[in-house]
Amino acid sequence: MANVLVVYWSGTGNTEIMAEKIKEGLESAGAAVDYKTVDQVEPDDLANYDKVAFGCPSMGVETLEEDEFEPFFEAVEASLSGKKVALFGSYGWGEGEWMDAWQERTVAAGAVLFQEGLKVNSTPSSEEEEQCFEFGSSFANF
Repeated sequence: MANVLVVYWSGTGNTEIMAEKIKEGLESAGAAVDYKTVDQVEPDDLANYDKVAFGCPSMGVETLEEDEFEPFFEAVEASLSGKKVALFGSYGWGEGEWMDAWQERTVAAGAVLFQEGLKVNSTPSSEEEEQCFEFGSSFANF
């Protein structure tokens, strides 16, 4: 079974809740998961994984968190070619436009994008937590 990295940044804890549920979904499907915040991962570490689930909330309407996550994502972009990638995160403004831009960027880097990025407005409800779990379990079999 695939070796999966779940790497995320969370300011208020919403994206962390999503990451936790996605991890549970992955593990329920038999995946070996490394679960880390963005400051615990070096860009070179991505070479050790078949699949990566990136989690980051939107900051403003269209941007990724700029101090830690954006520089990290920029550093790994070149190594995403051919890699299976899932995107997720929470947002507080707009319609979640940051996810559309992030998906386009990920595909442009050559990644194999899993479904559409999973986005949740504010704190995940129990139904949305279930969606996160399903997203993880489906990504395990992707």
